[in-house]
Amino acid sequence: MVAAGTLAPDFTLPADDGRSVTLSALRGRKVVLYFYPKDDTPGCTTQACDLRDALPHFSGIGAVVLGVSPDSAASHRKFRDKYGLTFALLADEDHVVAEAYGVWVEKSMYGRTYMGVERSTFLIGGNGTVLQAWRKVKPEGHAERVAEALRGS
Repeated sequence: MVAAGTLAPDFTLPADDGRSVTLSALRGRKVVLYFYPKDDTPGCTTQACDLRDALPHFSGIGAVVLGVSPDSAASHRKFRDKYGLTFALLADEDHVVAEAYGVWVEKSMYGRTYMGVERSTFLIGGNGTVLQAWRKVKPEGHAERVAEALRGS
């Protein structure tokens, strides 16, 4: 399981703007890597917009924000444009990266079980080591907790 003190699994994923993003290419910068279940749903929209609004705090520290979900890059573009998101959304359609981070889990809703993303955030240091991991994240107020962790790191 990916936890604080472990090396963050490297990956390359397609982004909402058509380019590919490789985690190891961001070495030297802190990365806020957050996994969310689905574009344009209530909790995911709250989380994305809160992170967007907190971005000036992150940028001042030199941190990069990356959102990851199983949605396609095209879906991410619509979501980004609808809410004016200013950070990259990455398409993990085959959920390989979510599995590597241990956030592709069995979930249950209305008596039905299925596999999906457990809302989680990883703060990764400039050397590629996970500084902090939040699992089963509640969207409300989470961006502020991440900003506090960034200020303290």
